[in-house]
Amino acid sequence: MHLADTTIENIAVHAVGNKQLDEPLTLSHELLNVSDEVKNMLKTYFLYPFKTDEYFQLFDEEGVETNDVYKCASAIFDNPDEMLEQSLYLAQHLYNQCNHPKIKDGEFYVVYFKNCVLDDEQVDAIGLFKAETKDTFLKIHQENDKFVVESDFGFGLNKLDKGCLIFNTEKERGYVVAVVDNTNKNAEAQYWMDNFLHIRQRKDEFYNTQNVLTMCKEFVTDYLPEQFEVSKADQAEILNKSVNFFKENETFEMDDFKQEVIGNQDLIESFDTYKEEYQQANDMVVPESFGISDSALKKQSRNFKSVIKLDKNFHVYVHGDTKMIRKGVDPDTGMNYYQLFFEEEY
Repeated sequence: MHLADTTIENIAVHAVGNKQLDEPLTLSHELLNVSDEVKNMLKTYFLYPFKTDEYFQLFDEEGVETNDVYKCASAIFDNPDEMLEQSLYLAQHLYNQCNHPKIKDGEFYVVYFKNCVLDDEQVDAIGLFKAETKDTFLKIHQENDKFVVESDFGFGLNKLDKGCLIFNTEKERGYVVAVVDNTNKNAEAQYWMDNFLHIRQRKDEFYNTQNVLTMCKEFVTDYLPEQFEVSKADQAEILNKSVNFFKENETFEMDDFKQEVIGNQDLIESFDTYKEEYQQANDMVVPESFGISDSALKKQSRNFKSVIKLDKNFHVYVHGDTKMIRKGVDPDTGMNYYQLFFEEEY
């Protein structure tokens, strides 16, 4: 995603209240008219938060054509002159989803962008944004020979509350969608992504990398100890080797992964059994080969901390060769212990 040369073509703005609290929906019947300077400020505000390679698609269980946001976006892409009219439908649709008491009111923006670059393809995009967080700020100006300080109320340009970019590509699959949601992340208030947009993750390199890493972690930490006697050190070694495999390769090959990371034939058979269960439980297919997403790897590897927790006294972080750590039982006390072998202390 490259948005440096992106320009704002048109902006529509409406005020969307909380429907359950009987707050109003206030609609504008004219496009927003702002200077180029303000447009540039708004462009930064709208687009700066979109830094991830995780993408989604609009969908509906009965077919993507019944998704309300999809219908409005398609109408705008087909005829950009319809943006204001379609923005009214989008505002009403958003208002209908604001039916939880914790949902804040705010300004809802529908923006038409030109010259977006996605995977080396130049496309238009539709941005949907909601500004919910407002602050008091001070304005200082001079009157004759004195300064006057006044307070005002509005939203700052340094943090976007909710936003999405719908790129005009892959229409038949629900477009390519990027999403930001920085507020109301608790389960009952996921109305922006689940109810309003109604999206699901796009099945791409990010999706495959994220899911296979998650599957490997759950196999090692949850499933494997139920099937075999494996020490925490052995689990840590497999987790480390899993992450290193993704770091050292540009393409994931399932057979290579099983041989290099898991190795033992009995463990490989157990892994294959778990993979089938994981696919059924998550209604997905794990591909045998795919390109590895660096951003997904970076995100998921934070959860691959190979830590052995010993009571409440010690945490042992295992980063490398587990032959350098040995477990035993003290014959006098009956307590477990680990021996750590090393050549140099830092």
